Amino acid sequence: MARDRRRRGLSEEEQRLWTAVKQTVKPMHPEARQPEPPPVPVEDAPESAAAGRDRLKSSTAGSSPKPPTPQKPAVKPALPPLQPVARKTRQKLVRDPQLIEARIDLHGLTQADAHHRLVGFLHTAQARGLKVVLVITGKGGTPYHGFTGLHLPERGVLRRVVPQWLALPDLRRIVHGYEEAHVSHGGAGALYVFLRRAKPGRP
Repeated sequence: MARDRRRRGLSEEEQRLWTAVKQTVKPMHPEARQPEPPPVPVEDAPESAAAGRDRLKSSTAGSSPKPPTPQKPAVKPALPPLQPVARKTRQKLVRDPQLIEARIDLHGLTQADAHHRLVGFLHTAQARGLKVVLVITGKGGTPYHGFTGLHLPERGVLRRVVPQWLALPDLRRIVHGYEEAHVSHGGAGALYVFLRRAKPGRP
């Protein structure tokens, strides 16, 4: 009698055992996990105009402004020097006093008053076109007019300071030169003062 080759099914007991075994068995090749996609970068929001101005202001707040380029001062023309008076010119004045076109007497005045009057006199003389004037300073042999008391003023002050005034910038522009006067015109107590020609447009 031939063997029955038909496969028989699992009994109920065998089915429970097989189910229990399957739960304890791990697969040899588990399915690979899909990698997580990389995070999508978030684009920066566009900067507002106000924020841009604030950022620019903060970046430039610490920087000091560039100093302006200093301008070169204007070079002033040199003042003309006083010129010595020729001997022949002085001799002409001695022979012909009419060449002396005007005169001022400062003898006995204070320095402040004498300086004020001298400056005004010389400017007026130049404006009139005069060339030679006589300035009387006095030799300092007597005290100033109207001065009394034990403390006498220093003698010969104007005789010393008037030549210094003539060399100052405000008078050097109009004074060409000066020379001690002849004894007939006051000698050591007077000066011949020669004036420059006034330039057009200058008062």
